[in-house]
Amino acid sequence: MIRTIAALFVLLVLSEEAPAQSEPRLKELVAVSSEVVRIGDLVERAGTAAGIAVFRAPDLGHTGSVPVARVAEALRQHGIDHIDADGLNEVVVTRLSRLITGDEIKGRIARAFANQFGFGDASNLAVILDREIRMLHVETTAVGELAITRMNVEPRNGRFEVAFELPGSVAARRLPLRFTGTVTELVQTATLARSVKAGEVIKASDVVIGRKPKLEVGAEAFADTEQAIGLAARSTLRVGQSLRPSDLTKAQVVQRNEAVTIVYAVPGVALTVRGKAAEGGALGDTINVVNIQSNRTIQGTIIGPGRVSIAAAIPQVASPETPDEAASSTQ
Repeated sequence: MIRTIAALFVLLVLSEEAPAQSEPRLKELVAVSSEVVRIGDLVERAGTAAGIAVFRAPDLGHTGSVPVARVAEALRQHGIDHIDADGLNEVVVTRLSRLITGDEIKGRIARAFANQFGFGDASNLAVILDREIRMLHVETTAVGELAITRMNVEPRNGRFEVAFELPGSVAARRLPLRFTGTVTELVQTATLARSVKAGEVIKASDVVIGRKPKLEVGAEAFADTEQAIGLAARSTLRVGQSLRPSDLTKAQVVQRNEAVTIVYAVPGVALTVRGKAAEGGALGDTINVVNIQSNRTIQGTIIGPGRVSIAAAIPQVASPETPDEAASSTQ
């Protein structure tokens, strides 16, 4: 008898709690993908009313809030009189979106021009748009790539016009997906890390590798720092300047009017005399020097700092003719 009464008590308690467990419960944070907010988005355990639209969703990528009292009023119109609000004052609703950034648009333009119209790889193309791109929001279901509907470019200066569409997106049809700007191919170039004066020798710390527009740099610019190290500036060069062969020359190791040592060499004998350089030059250059002792100007080859070599001419001795050669020469 006691067990029967206990069982009935448990059933009574469970039957009283059952309505509470099935009572609709309001959500605090809601995320939707469609243009409308449905009862099922706002309320847990909404039952058959879950698919009914009650509010317009925020714009794509935006967030809004709805007071709980307004939600309750909308639910009552569809037969839901009691909800568990759990002390909430408002429900926050966010409309999900796919975000299209300016970088994504620039990358798509670079890929469109890559290896066309004289341009190289997309990774070497820099795209500058005429107007700043704010973030563009489209439906989360529009997962495809931006498709080009129109593309024009002037290869000489890189000016372009591009128009896009996004397949499967209604929102994209209302967006300004036409862009103008400039596309430029960048190349690797040896660039000065500091300004140098005319005649100054380029050291390893003076040059760095940078990337600059191909039209600005030109095809003859040095692409590697090693090509410039050890050469001297023909004129003053500014910091940030790309280095070209025409900007540099071999470093002079002998200066004009500099005192030099003239080395006169013949096999087995080397003589040195004092001299003065009549002109400057780099290692291996042939220059005029003045022999101080004889005051004669002679030509020599620079073999090091302050040293010029004068090679002696080796006299050519005629070989004797054979009798047959002599006879033939008289005929």
